[in-house]
Amino acid sequence: MTRPVLVPILGDQLSRNLSSLEGLTPDEAVLLLMEVWDEATYVKHHKQKIVLIFSAMRHFAEELRADGWQVDYIRLDDPANTGSFTGEVARAVERHAPSEIRVTEGGEWRVAQAMEEWAGRFPCPVSILPDTRFIATHADFRAFAEGRQHLTMEYFYREMRRKTGLLMRPDGKPEGGIWNLDAENRQPPKQGLKAPPAPKFPPDAITREVIALVGERFADHFGDLEPFGWPVTRTQALEAAEAFFARRLELFGPYQDAMVAGEDDLYHSMLSTSINCGLLDPLELCRAAEAAYKEGRAPLNSVEGFIRQIIGWREYVRGFYWHTMPGLAEANALAATRPLPEFFWTGATDMACIADCIRTTREDAHAHHIQRLMVLGNFCLIAGIAPQEVADWYLVVYADAYEWVELPNVAGMILYADGGRLATKPYAASGNYINRMSNYCKGCRYKVAEKTGPDACPFNPLYWHFMVANRQRLESNHRIGRIYATWDRMGEAKQAEYLESAEAFLASLAPASRAWSRYDA
Repeated sequence: MTRPVLVPILGDQLSRNLSSLEGLTPDEAVLLLMEVWDEATYVKHHKQKIVLIFSAMRHFAEELRADGWQVDYIRLDDPANTGSFTGEVARAVERHAPSEIRVTEGGEWRVAQAMEEWAGRFPCPVSILPDTRFIATHADFRAFAEGRQHLTMEYFYREMRRKTGLLMRPDGKPEGGIWNLDAENRQPPKQGLKAPPAPKFPPDAITREVIALVGERFADHFGDLEPFGWPVTRTQALEAAEAFFARRLELFGPYQDAMVAGEDDLYHSMLSTSINCGLLDPLELCRAAEAAYKEGRAPLNSVEGFIRQIIGWREYVRGFYWHTMPGLAEANALAATRPLPEFFWTGATDMACIADCIRTTREDAHAHHIQRLMVLGNFCLIAGIAPQEVADWYLVVYADAYEWVELPNVAGMILYADGGRLATKPYAASGNYINRMSNYCKGCRYKVAEKTGPDACPFNPLYWHFMVANRQRLESNHRIGRIYATWDRMGEAKQAEYLESAEAFLASLAPASRAWSRYDA
């Protein structure tokens, strides 16, 4: 009897076009899918994130079986479950005596490190294959980064446009004559802005079973368990994508930076959960967006902005992650040490912007990118919150968060903890930015027009407190250095008011009262 090839498939690899499946037929392989405790709890993930991944895995396994594949599926509640990928691969080797283990590389550093040990542990060859679902290889990013002090995303993005041909003219120039139309995509929300809702998918029997499992086994994790409406199959994910292209892509560009209280999705695609676990192919989505532009169904600024988020930013942060790990996980260039406040878990704050962003995070395991960057992240930056605590929080609470995409965004883009390798400046802002790009300030207890004192928007004094605390490092930055001339013109009395107001607010922050992020915290 021919010995099969054992193909472990991880929870973020739910794709038919995996490199580990290429060239295999159903009669040649055993596909191993594993729900393991270690992956659900290396941080205490949002309940809906665990439901999403486990349900998507179970649905994917059923689809593979229907297509004739032999699937060895290990459920979390299997009494013999060892709780780790390596332990379950070891048990599968005993069951199936494979001729080879063939696996697509892990998306996170710790998973990749574990896979590297398999060759010395198991009595058969182990092939770890590149993840070809990404456009840029690790070698591509290393070549881009070589000799550069600052790894500016814009130049990387242009290389990805050339490589894919997306929105490129036959003469090699970008469609519309310019590469980046972001200047057209920063409109504040007009009054009454309301977008067509993204589709929600009622749980079927498989998902309901997972919801019950998560409710029982992960009751102490952050987040609401229900209502749950994320796509858990490729069919559902494609339906969600079609709805975005038909109903929201047209205005995605102009309003992608807008924030409206209670309007959680606005014109965003809401597809990142499906992309990052493998249900949707990033390039197929970009081709669909490009077709919408060519067919006159969406304007260039919206389509270019959408494509840039995927082949530009998404590819860039993945390359940056592998280029800078493992050091990136410990980066703290600004020496920030303050504990994460309790209200990041409870939402109990008078700051209307933060309260609303945490509400949608708790309810849906989602907040859009400007809420993550310019409200929640901006606060963490200017309040000096410890990078490792912030990174843990983002990894816990968002359903699309895997370390390869979360950590560069937090350590580099949000907190400047990498010293400016990823971002060219810290994205620090006062309450004016939030007031301009949202309607949050209208319903807030704090007054955005007041700069100091107990009723002032906390972002206002915190902004200057941050700038002063980090002057030695930031003053030479050409993008923000001139800000210090404004500070110097204020006069000592006004300066003292800003710093005293900031210190009073920071002193009021209560750290988290329990271990929300990690079991060993």
